[in-house]
Amino acid sequence: MASEFDLIDRYFKRPAPAGMLGVGDDCALFGVPPGMRVATSTDLLIEGRHFFPDVDPRALGHKALAVNVSDLAAMGARPIGCLLGLALPTVEPAWLAAFSEGFHALAEASACPLIGGDTTGSTLGIAISVTVFGAVAPDQALRRDGARPGDQVWVSGALGAADIAYRLLSGQMPADAGLLAATRGALEWPQPRYALGQALAGVANAAIDISDGLLQDLGHVLKASGVGAELRFADLPAAPALRGVDPARLRHALLGGGDVYELCFTAAPERADAVRAAAARAGVAVTAIGRITAAAGLAVLGPDGRPETDLPRGFDHFSTP
Repeated sequence: MASEFDLIDRYFKRPAPAGMLGVGDDCALFGVPPGMRVATSTDLLIEGRHFFPDVDPRALGHKALAVNVSDLAAMGARPIGCLLGLALPTVEPAWLAAFSEGFHALAEASACPLIGGDTTGSTLGIAISVTVFGAVAPDQALRRDGARPGDQVWVSGALGAADIAYRLLSGQMPADAGLLAATRGALEWPQPRYALGQALAGVANAAIDISDGLLQDLGHVLKASGVGAELRFADLPAAPALRGVDPARLRHALLGGGDVYELCFTAAPERADAVRAAAARAGVAVTAIGRITAAAGLAVLGPDGRPETDLPRGFDHFSTP
């Protein structure tokens, strides 16, 4: 049976970038460009709450890092490196090979190399903890408290597909193999918008990544900034695969569905061209979906221009799955 150190050497140790001390010492060592500040974030993924036990381990390795790199994107930070904590009930070489492949592939693509971490046995299923580090200029960090009245509200990419895939896999929707095939990638292979986040630094006023639902996460920005917002439901960019989905189910997926990992951000109207230019450089579509208001509250305007009622809530990390 492989020891903890054999496991680390075989699946997770990679040469550290120049100027770094990575996996294999008591601590990782890395520098930060002059004038920049460190941005850091940690996420936990727990089997049975954040992922299904039979998920493709390659996809799980990708997602474990993706949800953290998405936090760096929301701050406009450039990735530097990451730490991985992994608790496993058993050591299965094929599973570890696939998991580490998915993890390292995104680490390389996003320039966020694995530079340390820990592994241990578990009696409660798989648990994954990832901590990321990034660098951002202090005057360009995309904080939640920067939204201003009159700002446009934007989102990247498309919404809703991950929530529909989750509902299908969990049995909350009738089985539909075609719809699942069209949406499952959004749930299991989210693409963190790190290039867009960096391009928006100095352009957007505030940002957040959508992990727990558009309304819930935008609400954090509004609370931190002391403002409100009006969104236009008709302008929300629904994933093309959701055409034909029951309207009530679609509404919940767009407004309250989690696991999106797109960016929701605000920018002054006169910066709209700069926003589109940043999105073009990053190769990501962006859509203006509303505006920031001075009055508190979050309204979603329907086709008649009136606020909709009974808005969905987002994901609660302490609720029963």
